[in-house]
Amino acid sequence: MNANAQPAAGLLRPLAFAAMRIEDLDEVLAIEKTVYSHPWTHGNFVDSIQSGYQCWVLRDAKQALLGYFFMMQALDEAHLLNISVHGDMQRRGIGKMLLDKVCLLAHQQQMQSVLLEVRPSNTRAIAIYQRYGFVEIGRRRDYYPAAGDKREEAIVMRLPL
Repeated sequence: MNANAQPAAGLLRPLAFAAMRIEDLDEVLAIEKTVYSHPWTHGNFVDSIQSGYQCWVLRDAKQALLGYFFMMQALDEAHLLNISVHGDMQRRGIGKMLLDKVCLLAHQQQMQSVLLEVRPSNTRAIAIYQRYGFVEIGRRRDYYPAAGDKREEAIVMRLPL
């Protein structure tokens, strides 16, 4: 299922969402490895696609991958597992477009809210989520792997729909 998207700020070319396919994973992994200190593995992505999660890519008219997300549904809540924007495309509204698509899909599936975890060190992402309307509802101790075999807590954020 393809859904067209409006051009993001600073982009003049048309953009389009598409359901992620296994064939997209080389490109997805390339972005993942450049934007995260502890990226998901190929197996994490395959498992998410095969589990039937909402897995979407956003591409430009030349089919360049701009970003992607993975969302799982649990009862009446959507859980945003991963959302990423190509490093060269950040600060152009792509993240907001991805969040808009997440919320649209969650609403269509009659979800009541969207839940996510974010590292406290990821201050840019936290600011984006707060501007979007997410609020902190808790913390998870030792949730993320960190440098030096340490762990970093997660901020749990929620957006009512």
